[in-house]
Amino acid sequence: MVITASMVKELRERTGLGMMDCKAALSDADGDMELAIEELRKKSALKAAKKSGRTTANGLIGIKVADDGSKGVMVEVNIETDFAAKNKKFIAFVEKIATAAFQQDLTDPKDLLVGELEEERKALVQEIGENMNVRRIACLGSKDSYVATYIHTDNRKAVLLELSGKHEELGKDLAMHVTAINPLVVETSDVSTQLLAKEREIYTAQAEESGKPPEIVEKMVEGRVRKYLAEVSFVEQPFVKDGNIKVGQMLSEKNIACKGFVRFEVGEGIEVVEEDFASEVAAQIKDLG
Repeated sequence: MVITASMVKELRERTGLGMMDCKAALSDADGDMELAIEELRKKSALKAAKKSGRTTANGLIGIKVADDGSKGVMVEVNIETDFAAKNKKFIAFVEKIATAAFQQDLTDPKDLLVGELEEERKALVQEIGENMNVRRIACLGSKDSYVATYIHTDNRKAVLLELSGKHEELGKDLAMHVTAINPLVVETSDVSTQLLAKEREIYTAQAEESGKPPEIVEKMVEGRVRKYLAEVSFVEQPFVKDGNIKVGQMLSEKNIACKGFVRFEVGEGIEVVEEDFASEVAAQIKDLG
């Protein structure tokens, strides 16, 4: 059977796959459109599985918040390259993931990526040509809370910030502060004893090198510990837009407390293995064969 351009066009529109893949599938199916779609879906799953081991250190962050601010959900969806992260279908997929996580109250990507969402992910892997996954999901809020958000213009850094009361302007400003400054904890008392002990050990070793008496070394260490706690604690930090006022003071003036925050930055902590470009091209040619 002769495979016409209109048949290829229809199959491309229905599957979103490349012209050559569609033409080959129609030829193999002797022009049977539904059979061609079935075979393409099978091949798509196989190709998606082959790509599943490739590192995804780029991507976008998606956020969904209740109209009254009582709950907020944030997701990080990863893909291999920054270029692919700008793909309109990938952007739409990130939004869909955030909405699904919000509606289903799920924080484990494995629980979320089932059924239609997983099928859509596999289809996009095939269409875009890059591995992608949902790396993490965060949820904050309660009926007595207000969740503020801030997402950087490139959608690669974002924050959920939970406050004890609603104040939109303050919430946005403080969420932006967390995005920019990246505090470790809300209060100094939230720093773990293990981390504090490690920092104290480092400061002690450094102070002892000065050759000063033990009582002076002890005071030097305590001074450095206090400085460290102030630097990593949200409420002790100078506000990013006005260094003359601390975050804790801003909260106190509004009679509002910070109940917690979560900050995502795309790809943080992911080790990217650099590959030789010539070897990568050779490997792709081999796969095509």
